[in-house]
Amino acid sequence: MQKMVRGRDACWEHCVLVDATRQKVRCNYCQREFSGGVYRMKFHLAQIKNKDIIPCTEVPNEVRDLIQSILSVPKKQKTPKKPKVDQVANGSQHSSSASDGFNPNPASSGQNGSTCPSLLFSRPSPSAQPPVEDAQKQKHDDADKKIASFFFHNSIPFSASKSVYYQAMVDAVVECGVGYRAPSYESLRSTLLEKAKGEINENFRKLRDGWRETGCTILSDYWSDGRTKSIIIFSVTCPKGTLFLKSVDVSAHADDAHYLFGLLESIVLEVGLENVVQVITDSAATYAYAGRLLMSKYNSLFWSPCASYCLDKILEDIGKHEWVSEVLEDARSITQYIHSHPWILSMLRKFTGGRELLRPRITRFVTNFLTLRSIVIQEDNLKHMFSHTEWLSSVYSRRPDAQSVKSLLYSEKFWKLAHEAVNISEPVIKVLRVVDGDMPAIGYIYEGIERAKIQIKAYYKGVEGKYLPIWEIIERRWNMQVQSPLHTAAACLNPAIFYDPNFKIDLKMRNGFQEAMMKMVIQDKDKIEFTKEHPMYINAQGALGSDFAILGRTLNSPGDWWASYGYEVPTLQRVAIRILSQPCSSYWCRWNWNTFENMHTKKRNRVEQDKFNDLVYVHCNLRLQAISQDRNGKCKPIKFDEIDVSCEWPTESECSSLLLDDSWLDNLSFESSSMY
Repeated sequence: MQKMVRGRDACWEHCVLVDATRQKVRCNYCQREFSGGVYRMKFHLAQIKNKDIIPCTEVPNEVRDLIQSILSVPKKQKTPKKPKVDQVANGSQHSSSASDGFNPNPASSGQNGSTCPSLLFSRPSPSAQPPVEDAQKQKHDDADKKIASFFFHNSIPFSASKSVYYQAMVDAVVECGVGYRAPSYESLRSTLLEKAKGEINENFRKLRDGWRETGCTILSDYWSDGRTKSIIIFSVTCPKGTLFLKSVDVSAHADDAHYLFGLLESIVLEVGLENVVQVITDSAATYAYAGRLLMSKYNSLFWSPCASYCLDKILEDIGKHEWVSEVLEDARSITQYIHSHPWILSMLRKFTGGRELLRPRITRFVTNFLTLRSIVIQEDNLKHMFSHTEWLSSVYSRRPDAQSVKSLLYSEKFWKLAHEAVNISEPVIKVLRVVDGDMPAIGYIYEGIERAKIQIKAYYKGVEGKYLPIWEIIERRWNMQVQSPLHTAAACLNPAIFYDPNFKIDLKMRNGFQEAMMKMVIQDKDKIEFTKEHPMYINAQGALGSDFAILGRTLNSPGDWWASYGYEVPTLQRVAIRILSQPCSSYWCRWNWNTFENMHTKKRNRVEQDKFNDLVYVHCNLRLQAISQDRNGKCKPIKFDEIDVSCEWPTESECSSLLLDDSWLDNLSFESSSMY
């Protein structure tokens, strides 16, 4: 086996070799793996986009700067050769002298045309003029310290440095050059806030233009403190991005379906009935009834409960099985013990190559199963750690709690149940991974549920007594909470699924498709055209069956496929694009509910409240724009076999920061006193 030559490359301190044959290396900070050796890893650590390399989001700033400085140096730097004294003495000319900035001194020439070497090649004293690199590094260090001081002094979360606006801000300041004055307190809370709001409204208009083609989904996120406070956040999403609309305090009407219907109706009319394809809300009975009222009044739109919530409840129900609950509790004991002692946690990271066991920022039931999955993956490393001499010689190894954890790690029963729980939960987690985001995933959820059931059945080798209890959980939640004609129609219109030889259309799917089409195709002339065009899709005729269209079934996202190859069936094309451009979930955006609770609780005068509403509006929409920028507005096809549930989830990204400090409104009450 060929081994990679590490040499003295500084990058090896920040990554590990995992496969020498394929030259695959793994980042110590975010755990991503790349083929191509340490060179490609440098771009990852330096946060430089290069082809398919994803910039690291966890790399410390000092490491990033170091790797950037390494990359900024050319691979081969030619240094000027030292001139030989005898050649210079004989009048030899060196073409490199002029290009290297060494100018001969005519006054030093002798009678024979010779030149004194000490004058020809001036050597400035190192003490008199420090290297340019050192001076530049000192400037960078000073800038880093001042930025850090701003963070520390104002208690700004360190996660703010991950913002897409952070480096953009610094770059803009650098562009202004010396003398730039940062915006004042007054301009921040007045003119600049208004400009930011204006730009967001302009973006709103651009998104609205796209809704004519793709349609949009209204997302309704509900929160309650369990006592007296209930808030709903409304946003609207399409493939190009998501826009926060507003939050509403529904504390006095949380159980009033007719009030909620009126609220949803007002949002639909604000966005434009002709644009709205779907409304996603909580699956509670009150919201389900309000959704049905909405569909009965407006026949062209669909109401859907949040698919992420349903899948999360499926995992919760699986976790309630006695044997599953037992193994999850054992896994929790292992992780709690390791994470309760910094020294043990540090030792674990040595044995796992920096990989973590916990995924704390996902929902509780997903976290439980993903943590168990991490333990199963690290089985050999965990056993090795607890039998290593470093561990055996530590004071921890002799304590009763350590012995208890070690006995679990060497228990055949624990590992047997752990592997079984991972194998029956992972197919469901994969579907959840697909729908847990703002991407248009509606064309995949129906197929995803069916695949999950098939994989669970295959794992149990078709033994009904084993797989049927899990199937019953999935089907009960799916049929009761999520499945709608929109999901079946989306599956039928997804070419990657529909043209798959293994895809079977049963009576339930046919009826669901027909019901969805009756809502989407309303005009009589459109119904006639649709009836003519549908067989062309079924039989892959014309452009739909061209070589490029066949290749694009799995290479393009479903919406893009229809936009590219559906031009011969324009009525069906329009319907397909509008359906396949919708998401399945409203659960992915992790709002900081304390912000909205404060917004609707604290008493302010009207002008103060309007200003605070503007701040929240700008804050939320900038965050949503950053999410959209991360994926560059691109919709990618989904391949279930390639889904990696260990990658970061949208819900793991930092939630919206807290906006409780409204001291910036201090003077408004005086400025607006004449209004009251």
